[in-house]
Amino acid sequence: MEIQPAHVACVIGGGIAGSEAVARLVEEKIHTVVFEMEALPYGKIELGLPKWHAKQRDQEERKINENLDSPYVTYVPSTELGVDVSLDELRSWGFSVVLLAVGAWRDRPLAVPGIDDFQGRGFYYQNPFVAWFNRCHEPDFAGEPIELCDSAVVIGGGLASIDVVKILMLSLTQKALREKGLQVDLLTMEKKGIPRTLESLGISWEELRLKGCTLYYRRRAEDMPLVPMEGPSDPTKESRAKQVRQKVLDNARAKYLFNFKPCRLPVEFLAEGNRLTGLVFQKTSVTDKGVTSLPGTEHEVRSPLVISSIGSLPEAIPGIPAERDLYQIENEETGKLIGLDDVFALGNAVTGRGNIRASRLHARQVAEWVIDNHLNSEKPVRQLDPVRIQKILQMASEYQARVGYDGNYEAWISQHLPVRLEDLPTE
Repeated sequence: MEIQPAHVACVIGGGIAGSEAVARLVEEKIHTVVFEMEALPYGKIELGLPKWHAKQRDQEERKINENLDSPYVTYVPSTELGVDVSLDELRSWGFSVVLLAVGAWRDRPLAVPGIDDFQGRGFYYQNPFVAWFNRCHEPDFAGEPIELCDSAVVIGGGLASIDVVKILMLSLTQKALREKGLQVDLLTMEKKGIPRTLESLGISWEELRLKGCTLYYRRRAEDMPLVPMEGPSDPTKESRAKQVRQKVLDNARAKYLFNFKPCRLPVEFLAEGNRLTGLVFQKTSVTDKGVTSLPGTEHEVRSPLVISSIGSLPEAIPGIPAERDLYQIENEETGKLIGLDDVFALGNAVTGRGNIRASRLHARQVAEWVIDNHLNSEKPVRQLDPVRIQKILQMASEYQARVGYDGNYEAWISQHLPVRLEDLPTE
């Protein structure tokens, strides 16, 4: 394709937010170089959305492919910002703008001193746990195994924590049934729920002798961020939201049989040797003013497996201004980073919400602003001459060559798609 003097954008991250921004840039015929840290551009659609969401996963990945498989897009896979290429280096190439759609892959640390020393030995964070679950069925999966245990403890309160307890309950139920000579498909059980599945097999929950995992939350069920509240709040809307949150939790518990303990805050860990064996919890009091821990209410909860699911943060990357685990943004609506006139962040890296719709809307909003106010304003950034454009694309092609990508997007995607659980033969 002949490149006319214009702009060339750099988008870092090809997932929901990144591909949405790319689509908007391509509408303006702005050539875009997309750097993606994985071979596939799907982000948390592939590794963070539990594998029973197969229909939604496929639908979202098709949208991403449609956005990236364009003559105006140069895709650079398996190239991680801050590891394989620096932000300063990319800015030196002369891009008209750099858009950061790096997502939020770093789990928010659990505030129990010393507990991170037990990662992989009884303690896990949500992101690597769900990524493991999504791939552990693959015949050639080479990741570290995670032993799922009954009576596991999950810390959290959002939708992601519900996914974690579902993974535990479905997997352990499937295993217990298998030990009794009964085979059940995990995807089918997720759809039907555990009670209906057991009923169809003529077996009771009590016969499986499972205690089930327990979700611990520092607030009340009605406070759980399970249902977003759109627009300005008012007493009526808040009351309705609390009722819906309670109903969502009750329905999930009825369908997947996990336990729930509200107003509990982990304060210490329990260990034997180099393995975590549980937590010490403290009860809390919840008022309109916030959460207050209650000294003297400490109690031990023994468990061979603890999973923290209390939110995700963007990775700390050299060159990106950050404070208190968050990128320093001048204005969330524009995504402009403090001190960097040509760099804008978008999606979950800014909103902090692992929500597909929110990421897509924020990405398009930022892209619109960048096009109207940065690239095409009354005082736009300088346009690039053909020599500079060709140099940028040449440098991008060198990075493609480093990872063996020949520019055929469709073929590359086909070669790197993982084995899907639904494609495996049933036992």
